[in-house]
Amino acid sequence: MRIATWNVNSARARAERIGAWLDRSDVDVLAVQETKARDHQFPASVFTDRGYEVAHFGLSQWNGVAIASRVGLEDVRKGFPGQPGYGDPEEVEARAIGALCGGVRVWSLYVPNGREIDHPHYAYKLRWLEALREASAADLAADPDVPIALVGDFNIAPQDDDVWDMAEFEGRTHVTAPERAAFRALVGAGFDEVVREYAPGPGVYTYWDYKALSFPKRKGMRIDFVLASPALRARVTDARIDREERKGKGASDHAPVIVELDGDGAGTDV
Repeated sequence: MRIATWNVNSARARAERIGAWLDRSDVDVLAVQETKARDHQFPASVFTDRGYEVAHFGLSQWNGVAIASRVGLEDVRKGFPGQPGYGDPEEVEARAIGALCGGVRVWSLYVPNGREIDHPHYAYKLRWLEALREASAADLAADPDVPIALVGDFNIAPQDDDVWDMAEFEGRTHVTAPERAAFRALVGAGFDEVVREYAPGPGVYTYWDYKALSFPKRKGMRIDFVLASPALRARVTDARIDREERKGKGASDHAPVIVELDGDGAGTDV
């Protein structure tokens, strides 16, 4: 089974490219982030016309997450237990959707950006990550053998070589000690980051800003990840970052991240 995650930076703007990539990549499950669409605006036909079932969670023109699967889509969950909200009054944003796909519990996650270190959104980001850790740890405690994939845009560069130049990030989000500690806490809860083994750095990124020719200058960040529970980690056979999809007109500023699993799910041969 092949699972992928991709921050598409607007599903409507990227609909044609998403369809072409699905045809080319032959993935079984695609977790999508930053769809920037309400549910009725989401271009579901891009997926259903290709034989995928799709579930989307979008409340406004911002955020938005989805899961598309051709190996089954069951027990769809919008948001996780304890997920905090943002604003005054606080409102839960469309940043997490989970579903059972081919026997794997897949979560498509769009972690809050944080904006600036002294911004309320930064504290919200840390609360959000802690709530995700608690909910995910509880799932594993309830069934240690359950295959879980926490995938998406984590908006954290866990290691220094996950950014092109640490000096450029001094005093900025994504690389601060509390953010990195929150990422390590997810790993400590029982989830391994499984892509790095197959696509090691430095200089291996998943995101490049549109500004200042960041992509051709290789000024990127590794902020999109697949975190696997022990049962799922044992099935990982390969992984890659599709840097080619970042090229050309109309590309997202993120590249898809793909993980290959052995075994079969829901009776579907790999």
